[in-house]
Amino acid sequence: MSTILIKSATIVNENRQFIADVLVKNGFIERIDNNIDTIADKVINAEGLHLLPGCIDDQVHFREPGLTHKATIATESRAAVAGGITSFMEMPNTAPNTLTQQLLEDKYEIASRTSLANYSFYMGASNDNLDEVLRTDTTKVCGVKVFMGSSTGNMLVDDPTTLENIFSQSPMLVATHCEDEATIKSNLEHYKQLLGDNIPVRLHPRIRSEAACYLSSSMAVDLAKKHGTRLHILHISTEKETFLFDNTTPLKDKKITAEACIHHLWFTDADYETKGNLIKWNPAVKTEHDRDGILKAVLNDRIDVIATDHAPHTVEEKSHPYLQAPSGGPLVQHALPAMLELYHQGKISLEKIAEKMAHNVAICFQVEKRGFIREGYWADLVLVDLNAPWKVSKDNILYKCKWSPFEGETFQSKINCTIVSGNIVWNEATLIEGESGKRLGFIR
Repeated sequence: MSTILIKSATIVNENRQFIADVLVKNGFIERIDNNIDTIADKVINAEGLHLLPGCIDDQVHFREPGLTHKATIATESRAAVAGGITSFMEMPNTAPNTLTQQLLEDKYEIASRTSLANYSFYMGASNDNLDEVLRTDTTKVCGVKVFMGSSTGNMLVDDPTTLENIFSQSPMLVATHCEDEATIKSNLEHYKQLLGDNIPVRLHPRIRSEAACYLSSSMAVDLAKKHGTRLHILHISTEKETFLFDNTTPLKDKKITAEACIHHLWFTDADYETKGNLIKWNPAVKTEHDRDGILKAVLNDRIDVIATDHAPHTVEEKSHPYLQAPSGGPLVQHALPAMLELYHQGKISLEKIAEKMAHNVAICFQVEKRGFIREGYWADLVLVDLNAPWKVSKDNILYKCKWSPFEGETFQSKINCTIVSGNIVWNEATLIEGESGKRLGFIR
């Protein structure tokens, strides 16, 4: 579709709200004005609806290649656009791990054929692939991922010399998963001696503890300060960690940034009783105090972006006992509705949601012409109805794994329409197939 005219939308963009029309032409936002009177191929009456920049999710696991019984780029990108996420950045712990430039390009090739959302993929770091990392094209790849915790087995980077080399030589943003492996192993051994293999999931946040998170995050911050690294710490799960970060420097000038995830802003350790392994994530969902502290850090700009860490597993896998059940859960379809629910609860503004889920991701990663509703920018847009309650059920879940930790939850806000690179891909609860998403570019 070459032209789309959105009429009378309440635009939420760059810390303000205003009613205007938006003209989309050949993939880009051509004009934003009070009253655009022109012929278009598609006219959308957005009166009473809010128009936000499409969300950019800087942390997802779409499981392809190698783990496609859980998810694929095709299935999860469709769930993402149904949830108002127009672009994603996907992690390297697929099978095989994305540790070479060829394996990285293989994923881009799959996405170019099958993704309905815009896409980028992280280059993975290990203890012995620094030469491959340094070959990464900084204008075409979102960042380098370093697992400073054992979530992904053989992708754990625990060699001090390797870490020094990555932090001192990386040509681009380094994104880290921070949990101290030695602390986790010690905690796990303690509970195994007490309980054997019958450890309940409610002890997950004691095993993957605040101390494990803080020790690793603080080490990453120290390394970044030492080497001037562009560091981005993912999925902060404790209030204590939030004080590692600065909220006085303008975001565009920050060298060290941080991310909060939906599950750490929503759930607490009290929810393990009813949700069990469905909310088993690494890092763990922790206390109400931590949840509230993380939200406070989002609001006061110590934490810069909100993402999902979407990481689906099958129901069968999640049904195993705690020690055998994998960590992670699906979130991309329900992330924006969940944040809009927090808006309805008076905990966050619409402007702040747009900032943390779109604007700031684009700034942090230097994404080219995305993340804002601006003339000349790609048309990545989401129309939401703030007063259209709906209930999450198996019938409307689009993840390949067909479950959600939000199942049974009623959200007040509904995603009416999602536009990706100027193409309508989700409209009135229906996926619209056609043009694939675009590969993200970076101004570096």
